[in-house]
Amino acid sequence: MAVGLGPLPTLHPVPGFELGIASAGIKRPGRKDVVVMRCAEGSTVAGVFTLNAFCAAPVIVARSRFLGPVRYLLTNTGNANAGTGEPGLAAATRTCAELARLAGVAEDAVLPYSTGVIGEPLPVEKIVAALPAALDDLSPDRWAEAAAGIMTTDTLPKGASRQFVHDGVTVTVTGIGKGAGMIKPNMATMLGYLATDAKVSQGVLQDLLRDAANKSFNRITIDGDTSTNDCCMLVATGRAGLPEIAQASGPLFAALKQAVQEVCMEVAQAIVRDGEGATKFVTVQVNGGATHQECLDVGYAVAHSPLIKTALFASDPNWGRILAAVGRAGVPQLDVSKIDVFLGDVCIASQGCRAASYTEAQGAEVMAREEIGIRIELGRGACSETIWTTDLSHEYVKINAEYRT
Repeated sequence: MAVGLGPLPTLHPVPGFELGIASAGIKRPGRKDVVVMRCAEGSTVAGVFTLNAFCAAPVIVARSRFLGPVRYLLTNTGNANAGTGEPGLAAATRTCAELARLAGVAEDAVLPYSTGVIGEPLPVEKIVAALPAALDDLSPDRWAEAAAGIMTTDTLPKGASRQFVHDGVTVTVTGIGKGAGMIKPNMATMLGYLATDAKVSQGVLQDLLRDAANKSFNRITIDGDTSTNDCCMLVATGRAGLPEIAQASGPLFAALKQAVQEVCMEVAQAIVRDGEGATKFVTVQVNGGATHQECLDVGYAVAHSPLIKTALFASDPNWGRILAAVGRAGVPQLDVSKIDVFLGDVCIASQGCRAASYTEAQGAEVMAREEIGIRIELGRGACSETIWTTDLSHEYVKINAEYRT
């Protein structure tokens, strides 16, 4: 059950960007599992991709094409087309070629994306057969349906939207994402798509997406596993009618940057809230680091600890597990006598040992909440980082033990 995640908010259409959904029956008959997205001619596209060495065939193809004149994005669920070698690459390019033929565009103007089971051949014929229906379904107001269409083990669709006014013109940023397990992104989330009607040069757009992903999708973890298929794309259609943003400066750029970052953050946190089997939404904040990297090292040591995650699931304030994780994070010359640790606003450890004011009842009250904060003060410098994660429940084990059956 998703933690504090309700129905989708209003997802505003983005002029110059359309979405269509169809059923290929890849894993289950009748399931809407193919999504086609059409970008207006002249759109610029930015992308960030998984750093997993076993990256999927669609990642290889999309990464090689996204700097060109992109017109269509093609997504399938139920099959990751990862670990499939040369046949997988041929399958990905064939689906792109067929969509290009139907749409009347160049083959390299189509980017493929896949998510699902690793190591199985892509059912090309099923996907190709669904393409005409997806094209017929194209509409600017199909964001919610597309958010549902890209889901795998997600229990709820995820999306966010922002609008702002510049020189009397309304600019829109809308995005959707999917992911619930195999989440410790090393660039973005499993699949994410954002679009804006601002006009942005490719270089500025790429830096904008990379920065937003680093502050959002690259700060979430559910199980510490980086997917083979992670991709996040940002499309700028230029249909708002404003001047092109060619430099990372000025009020229009600042407003767009804020909107993109807010959409990314909302979608990223929704992924954590819908983590496989999650019953807790956990914020791990590390302050006072000498570097940002050591803050991240400490934060991930806590967020990835099975002992801490199971204690969170049990609502057990076993604070010694947090100290142990901080201590093994690999921070050089760590002076534990300077470290304070908080559960919510409750100080559980001060100067490296149990806080004199701490009681088990205080800790138990915080751990019983659905949303929990763990704050670690290192006392080494001025750097801070925040990571969002979940607990580890029986349901997570069940979902992943039975994923292919």
